[in-house]
Amino acid sequence: MTSRRTFLASGAAALQLPSDRIRLGLIGAGGRSRDLLNEIVKSSENAAVVAVCDVYRVARENAAAFCQKRWNVTPKLTSRYQELLPMKDVDAVLIAAPDFTHSRMLIDAVAAGKDAYCEKPMGIRLDEARTAYRAVKAGNRVVQIGTQRRSDPGVIGAAKVIQAGTIGKVTRSDMQYHFHEPRWRRDYHQINPDDIDWQAWSFDRGLPKDMRLWREWQLFRDTSNGIPGLWLSHLIDLAAWFLNDPYPRSAVSSGGVYLWKDGRQTSDVFHTLVEYPKDCLVSFAMSLTNSAGGRNLWFGTLGTLNLETLTVTGEGSRDPKRIQETIKIEPVPVESHMANFLRCVRSRQTPRADIQAGFSHAVAGIMSATALETGRRVTFNPQTLEIG
Repeated sequence: MTSRRTFLASGAAALQLPSDRIRLGLIGAGGRSRDLLNEIVKSSENAAVVAVCDVYRVARENAAAFCQKRWNVTPKLTSRYQELLPMKDVDAVLIAAPDFTHSRMLIDAVAAGKDAYCEKPMGIRLDEARTAYRAVKAGNRVVQIGTQRRSDPGVIGAAKVIQAGTIGKVTRSDMQYHFHEPRWRRDYHQINPDDIDWQAWSFDRGLPKDMRLWREWQLFRDTSNGIPGLWLSHLIDLAAWFLNDPYPRSAVSSGGVYLWKDGRQTSDVFHTLVEYPKDCLVSFAMSLTNSAGGRNLWFGTLGTLNLETLTVTGEGSRDPKRIQETIKIEPVPVESHMANFLRCVRSRQTPRADIQAGFSHAVAGIMSATALETGRRVTFNPQTLEIG
């Protein structure tokens, strides 16, 4: 029986897809999902989205129209992801819903026997992220986390340079990204609230029927941990990867709402210092108050790697063995992040950004956010997976 929440398009139940086609369910049909759909199209893998879930009717219908045009498939539509996961004609899911849903949806996807591509951050609460991590580790599911720099040819080249010891022992990294804009603020007055499944939106948080919270969830603590989840997750992932050091030892943070006094709760200026056990201090700063651009520097005893320019120099080193001439980092050609996931679904290999990578960046982000909220130095115990 078809409910108000679920529309089973005529003939969809009898879809006869090629046996080698990977059938995907899309959970979250907003802006990020459009990028994921385009990545599927660009990949050489035989895959198609056959089911779409979003709490907003217009978003899921727009995504369905894309799928119909691109793959000649009429997707099943629902506003409840719990109805999508048991679908037998769905092999894997793409989780592109708001950040606060990621861990829970990943847990449920694995329990339903689905492979999953899960957008970053993998989690914004430690208990949920830890449960998701353990669930994936215990299961036999292919999981790719959406930290796409793991599939960036230049960044892969940089990782090889650092891991080869080219710049010596790395003791410090400085990453900064700045914009002059009230980021994540969006107009919602043209949206009909009757087109939203508010019960599904409430999730397990008991969230109120609030148009601004729904449209600008990035700005509020109940639905986001702010810059640590929205931006730090991409960059701090490099530390665990480059240094082969999965969890921070400690984090201290500062920041707040310094300019955009528009009722937001998450910071427009943020700075954190994340210390890793292999004796490397990572500094990450972001602001929405001045377009100062970006930098991504890695400082070693033999020189400095600039990830923005993909160059390595002996700058800053006084070691006799320091780098003498500028080295241009060679990009490593690879398939896209989505193509890597789809190939691994087929081959059952481990994708580039696996659940360990996802949990590592989630831990660092949660530590940084907790340090900001509490005003204290936060530590992590890698044996108990607890914050202290």
